[in-house]
Amino acid sequence: MKRFVVIGLGNFGASVAEALHAARHDVLAVDTHETVVDAIAPRVTRAVVADGRAAATLERLGARGADAGIVSTGDDVTASILAMLALHDVGVRQVYVKVISTDHARVMEKLGATETIFPERDSGHRLAVRVGSAAILNYVRLGASFGIQEMAVPDSWIGRSLRELQLPDRHRIAVIAVHDVLTDRMTPVPNPNAPLTESDTLLVAGLDDDLSRAAQLR
Repeated sequence: MKRFVVIGLGNFGASVAEALHAARHDVLAVDTHETVVDAIAPRVTRAVVADGRAAATLERLGARGADAGIVSTGDDVTASILAMLALHDVGVRQVYVKVISTDHARVMEKLGATETIFPERDSGHRLAVRVGSAAILNYVRLGASFGIQEMAVPDSWIGRSLRELQLPDRHRIAVIAVHDVLTDRMTPVPNPNAPLTESDTLLVAGLDDDLSRAAQLR
C-alpha cells in the first residue's frame, strides 16, 4: 500500500483519489470546499477541508513523506504552483499536476513536476485515434508520439504466430499482451509460437505512426 496526497477535488482530482483508494492505497484528499470534501469522504482514507498550498498545513495533516502527490486545482495556475512547492517542502518528491495549457505545463515542469497531465486533451486524442479506425478498440498515450493500443487481429495474421509475423522487425511494434475476448483472458508476455485467432485482440506498443499503419492492415 502506498500513500498519496490529492490536492483539489474537482472531477479529475476526485476520480484519481477514488481510483487510488479503490486500489487499496492510503489517500489523503484535500480541498478548500466543504461540499466536495464531504462528498468524497466515504471513498478515500481521509478527506480534509484545508488549504493544500501551505506546507505547514500539509505537515499537520500527515502528508510528509507520502509516495506521491496529485495536484488538480482547476484553472488556478498560482494555486497549482504553490501546492506543488508545498508538497516538495514536506518531502513528497513525485508530484503529478493537472495543467490547463502548454505554458502552464512548461512552468510546472521547470519547477520539478514529475509529470503534467492534460485530461481533456489526452482524452480527446484517445477518442480521435479510436474512432478514426474501426480496428482500434482502445488507445493509451504514453508520450508525445508513443502509445499502446488494443487492436483487432488483422485477417492476414489469423492462424500465424508472433514469431512468424516478426512484428518488431517488419512493423516496428511490440505485442505486450493478447486478449481472448471470448473467455476475457488476458495473456501478458504471450507465447510467441501460439497461433493468433479471430477472437484475439492485441495490445501493441510503438510510435503513433507505426501503430496507425498496423491498425490499417487487413
